[in-house]
Amino acid sequence: MQVDYTKLWARYKEMGHKNKTDLIEMAGISTNILAKLTKGEFISMDSIQRICKALNCDVGDICVINNVEGNS
Repeated sequence: MQVDYTKLWARYKEMGHKNKTDLIEMAGISTNILAKLTKGEFISMDSIQRICKALNCDVGDICVINNVEGNS
């Protein structure tokens, strides 16, 4: 499975942010978490909660889980 954070980056851009690294300070996440976000990797629920709080949104507003292996 892979996580698609396209919604996150679209919302972030709509808010007027251009530099992804600003999310580090805005949401209180680490550079490692930002790297995982850009690679579509899983991050902790704590990090997701921080991002949602910073962007004033819900989990479904920032990510979707895709089943890329084709298994049910």
